Amino acid sequence: MQLYNTLSAKERAQILEAAGEDRLTLSFYQYAKVGNVSLFRNHLFIAWDTMEVLGRIYVAHEGINAQLSVPAKRFNEFKEFLDGVSFLKDVRLNIAIEHDLKSFLKLKVKVRHKIVADGLNDDSFDVTNKGVHVAAEEFNRLIEDPDTVLVDMRNHYESEIGHFKGAITPDVDTFRDSLDIIEEDLKDHKEDKKLVMYCTGGIRCEKASAYYKHKGFKQVFQLEGGIIEYARQVENKGLENKFVGKNFVFDHRRGERISEDIIAKCHQCGAACDNHVNCENEACHLLFIQCEACASKMDNCCSDDCKEIIKLPFEEQKILRQGIPNSNKIFKKGRSEKLKFKK
Repeated sequence: MQLYNTLSAKERAQILEAAGEDRLTLSFYQYAKVGNVSLFRNHLFIAWDTMEVLGRIYVAHEGINAQLSVPAKRFNEFKEFLDGVSFLKDVRLNIAIEHDLKSFLKLKVKVRHKIVADGLNDDSFDVTNKGVHVAAEEFNRLIEDPDTVLVDMRNHYESEIGHFKGAITPDVDTFRDSLDIIEEDLKDHKEDKKLVMYCTGGIRCEKASAYYKHKGFKQVFQLEGGIIEYARQVENKGLENKFVGKNFVFDHRRGERISEDIIAKCHQCGAACDNHVNCENEACHLLFIQCEACASKMDNCCSDDCKEIIKLPFEEQKILRQGIPNSNKIFKKGRSEKLKFKK
């Protein structure tokens, strides 16, 4: 049986457009002990491929981390499948605020060493001794307390377009980078301050809260369900929204608008803008912020060099990008010197 995609992203996009059926974008995670990871991976792929589920899913011995696009008409079937897996029964699903037919264009279920690259030795501390989970209403009360330190556990390109008011937003490229920086910056307040953390959907805070408790922080809290669930509760309960801007998401949408505030700027001209794009040059593929005017002027490229490359015949472009590994550097390259108005 085939356990891989047979359609290209372009072919899948055409099929989704032709069908025109509603799809739900959602995410979930669960830490659990998974024995045979490869078998679990194959089980998920076979079931979800049949349901026309698309997305990016990481499985490891420590659990699962999933971002998905599910046909709306098959959501109940999808939920029943999850409930049939012992450690996924009633798992919290973070349903996106905004939906898109093409948020994901392939089903990728990958085996990883960890479901989040945290660089931590889990044997060195109790990963189950987590911080206190708080919902949106309690979170709002907490962050108004002068004895609270609010920390964004995401990376620079995420917090640049949106964050909670008053939050510390570490200027880091990876989650692992932020852990030691935050501990050092707050080392004098391990006992007298409340450490409140948040991230996109909650998964980074699960591990970070246990890590900081291990490091001696006495009062550790984390936003239940992350920014995604916070936005939903704010809307449903009529609460004050303390998040400004967009929430960066890891699919083709690249962001969900949580407030009308635009707190970032185009990396090329400096105009108010919070739309992330990838450079049209496949050998670059740089993630950066670009306004519509610059997109038109630069042919969706990050630089004049890339603008010239995309004019070349396709075969010449392929030759130029041979041996250029960029997949793991895309986000770091947001600091490229080619960008005049980068953060």
